[in-house]
Amino acid sequence: MSQRPLVFITGASSGIGQALAARYAQAGWRLALVARREAELRTWAEAQGCTAEDAGVYGADVRDLAAMAAAGRACIAAQGVPDVVIANAGISVGIDTEVFEDLEVMRSTFETNVIGMAATFHPFLSAMRERGSGTLVGIASVAGIRGLPGHGAYCSSKAAVISYCESLRGELRGSGVRVVTLLPGYIATPLTQRNRYGMPFLLQPEEFAERAFRAIEAGTSYRVIPWQMGVVAKLMRLLPNPLLDRVLAGRPRKRRQGE
Repeated sequence: MSQRPLVFITGASSGIGQALAARYAQAGWRLALVARREAELRTWAEAQGCTAEDAGVYGADVRDLAAMAAAGRACIAAQGVPDVVIANAGISVGIDTEVFEDLEVMRSTFETNVIGMAATFHPFLSAMRERGSGTLVGIASVAGIRGLPGHGAYCSSKAAVISYCESLRGELRGSGVRVVTLLPGYIATPLTQRNRYGMPFLLQPEEFAERAFRAIEAGTSYRVIPWQMGVVAKLMRLLPNPLLDRVLAGRPRKRRQGE
């Protein structure tokens, strides 16, 4: 096995995941990349000049627990136990609880954003514990700090991600395995390009990836990126419910599936 460090990233075919893959490749890391769109991912890796030694590509949907376990085992067999695992795959769709079909959207959101994260980490935990080192990175969102009208599925799933990573961090204390929770603000990705509301402090994926890379390297347990959104989120957290409701009244809602 190569002595260069290895990073395992889900949702690597676009947006934040692809930007993180590019940043780690730039730093000389080997890549283990996972996405449903395996062919697209291979094409991207080849376009970056990655060889088979530089990048392994695994096709899997994070909602498929067996497929994710198999991808993890395949990564360990072919490339070794990763030094960093980034559970980045996620979806963001607006819902209306009055609409029956939107309940399936909520189920899919939780399966992807929360259970998919646990499925991403699962194959590597025993090996990382045995080795006594490793970093598990959960990509949450500032949307997980307070609920926004029309964002019930996304906000609640990201709140669950924050709590899940906090729980996992406590479970792994003293094992040598770190847990890093990153909360992006607004990032210019396919998930946000159709939003019909203002997006303050919008970052390009490459800038987010740079800041995320530094936070992960530092072993930061919790980081909002950019920091300005962390201030906004803390202020929102402090607002009494009646005041928050007035502030959010009339705010455009996230597009529902099919809109």
